[in-house]
Amino acid sequence: MAKDTVEILIEGGSATPGPPLGPAIGPFGINMMQVVEQINEKSADFKGMKVPVKIIIDSNTKNFEIKIGTPPTTALIMDELKLEKASQDPGLDKIADLSVEQALKIARMKFDSILANDYKHGAKEVMGTCVSMGITVDGKDPREAQKDVDAGEYDSILVE
Repeated sequence: MAKDTVEILIEGGSATPGPPLGPAIGPFGINMMQVVEQINEKSADFKGMKVPVKIIIDSNTKNFEIKIGTPPTTALIMDELKLEKASQDPGLDKIADLSVEQALKIARMKFDSILANDYKHGAKEVMGTCVSMGITVDGKDPREAQKDVDAGEYDSILVE
């Protein structure tokens, strides 16, 4: 049973039979509209963001399986804060403030693809990404917020 895998980047919720999807899966002879519908259904939560999509195709039976990844953490942060781009000088220019609740929300979205074992550490990973983007967390440097998480200051918010 031969399996082929096609990996592409598609804007969430708006896949079409045209490029880049059509040329990538056309040669496999599977039902294009079924693939498009499933991708759009599974990626609807990430509307407007680029999402990695993996299509696993069984060459013999023409059956397929679709796995949707999550957008990069930076894209989720920018979407959450309604930002166009990150800071040009993140050390000096702070462009927005992320709440701990928002960091937890993003950590939950990314939980399958991050290294953390629990949401508390996942939120710390998201806060770490804020450092390079010029974004503060609860009005503080993200590194300070991470220390506060370790000290237990946000345990009421970061409960599983």
